Amino acid sequence: MKQLLLAAAICACSFLQAKAQQPSTFKAVYQLNSDDDKVIRATLRNISNALSDPRLQNRLTVELVAHGSGVAVFQKSKPYEQLLQDLKAKGVILVECENTLKERNISKSELFPFIQYTPSGNGELIIKQTEGWAYIHP
Repeated sequence: MKQLLLAAAICACSFLQAKAQQPSTFKAVYQLNSDDDKVIRATLRNISNALSDPRLQNRLTVELVAHGSGVAVFQKSKPYEQLLQDLKAKGVILVECENTLKERNISKSELFPFIQYTPSGNGELIIKQTEGWAYIHP
């Protein structure tokens, strides 16, 4: 009986210690480098799902970094404006790589006005990961 009580106490302490170590806030950076509609929509849905997770609600900061072919998500000529506006309203940081714009000869005027820019998409991902952000590449 003593062994059973000791085992239960050890389990309870382990649970409480693990719970105490859980961070109070979370940060995730999503990479998007595809212009495939299914991939774009899945990425935006994954972000929305993470924000809706009851364990993360009001505790999660998300940044979406688009580069390469992923620039399509931010182009005015594409059908993603409302989905992006909805995510932005939830606090998602929307970032486009300026290297991509230069390489593809795309003007910022072709993109939605509510996005932000970074000199290098890869650089942004490296910095975020070094800062402890979870890296997601759907």
